[in-house]
Amino acid sequence: MAVDGKPFLDPVETRLFSRGSGPLLKLVRGEGIYVWDEAGNRYIDGSSGPICVNIGYGVREVWDAALKQLERLPFAHSFHHAVEVVVKCAEKLAEFTPPSLTRVFFCCGGSEATESAAKMARQYHLERGEGSRYKVIARWQSYHGNTLGALSMSGNIQRRRLYTPMLLDFPHIPPAYCYRCWFGKTPESCDLECAWALETAIKAVGPEYVSAFIAEPVVGATLGTVPAPEDYFKIIREICDRYGVLFIADEVMTGFGRTGRRFALEHYGVEPDIMAVAKGLSSGYIPLGAAVASERVYEAFKSPFFHGHTYTGHPVACAVGLAVMEYIERHNLVERAAEMGRHLLRRLQDLYDYGIVGDVRGLGLFAGIEFVADRESKKPFPPEKRVHQRVYEACLRNGLLIYPGSGTVDGVRGDHIQVAPPLIVGHGEVDEIVDRLYKSIGEVKRELRG
Repeated sequence: MAVDGKPFLDPVETRLFSRGSGPLLKLVRGEGIYVWDEAGNRYIDGSSGPICVNIGYGVREVWDAALKQLERLPFAHSFHHAVEVVVKCAEKLAEFTPPSLTRVFFCCGGSEATESAAKMARQYHLERGEGSRYKVIARWQSYHGNTLGALSMSGNIQRRRLYTPMLLDFPHIPPAYCYRCWFGKTPESCDLECAWALETAIKAVGPEYVSAFIAEPVVGATLGTVPAPEDYFKIIREICDRYGVLFIADEVMTGFGRTGRRFALEHYGVEPDIMAVAKGLSSGYIPLGAAVASERVYEAFKSPFFHGHTYTGHPVACAVGLAVMEYIERHNLVERAAEMGRHLLRRLQDLYDYGIVGDVRGLGLFAGIEFVADRESKKPFPPEKRVHQRVYEACLRNGLLIYPGSGTVDGVRGDHIQVAPPLIVGHGEVDEIVDRLYKSIGEVKRELRG
């Protein structure tokens, strides 16, 4: 089927059990920051897929690394065997992460990474004789993955709703969401109650039952790119240390240069006990994630970590991860993301020309735009208006891919999009992304008015 000259696939007519609820655009090729569909139409990938393809498409060094390992040894069971490329990938990842993080446990993606981190935290306390500690405190309007453990930690109301009876009873505190402060504060009156809420939750649950606190340094898919206030994570670190709670940083979306630092938490001068990574680790070329622990956490383990999967430490995946990290370093993409990110956020201010744009925010090459029916009151559009989806469809017509999201305000109401092109993007390409986005939002505004 074709819509506006663009080829789509109806999953109902195939054997696919599709994730989506509608037709899928049929893509066939990618190079740099661009992808092409089956009809030859070219699109700028303005969101790096789901904030994933950090180094862009078609990088020959990554293909060569995968092929070389496929020819040499495509698989080895990590429970019994060691492969040189897996060890090298772990060493490079430990170099890449903050200094206190020294031990790498590989997995296949972000949901596995956060779940591995939660289980690692649980066993850490068991090994130290504190067997009552098992609860992970998280934040509402967060997203940490779709496996049942990761979803139990997540505060994404839409994703949780269907599976609530199956989820663990983990506590949640308010998010650090300055545009819509849950405490009714302004930046001038803020005392970071959103951070101190962690201490209240720990006391309410009982410190002896709390294993860890997990947070995204910049909240991604659920809130639409919301950085934490400047001192937020310093308070979080202080509270975790005071009560013997491990701090897990979910850097699945924000890692590997995305925010203009190797990892977003570096902006806040704080190091976690465990960091969950994925997405940019392999730049989407192959499934790969990891939980990276501090030496303090690792040294507590007197018995093996009772966790893992068949593909834990997959040699080909680790060959890709190693090649991606080396590419990021060789081409100075972290520094480039900082420079291009400043340009992107400057240009995105133009979107305030439209009254339906309530907030533009971000860090590095990681930006979010929240839409409102009224800018002064910040009133969201009714969900049935599907504003986020309308913007996505308008961008698609104009040759731009972005990442839409809904439920921004309370899990039901609210619309946002995320803009996060590959880190190889240039000034002119950033301008083109914003120009196409500006045109698309204008079209949606006229539709809504009509």
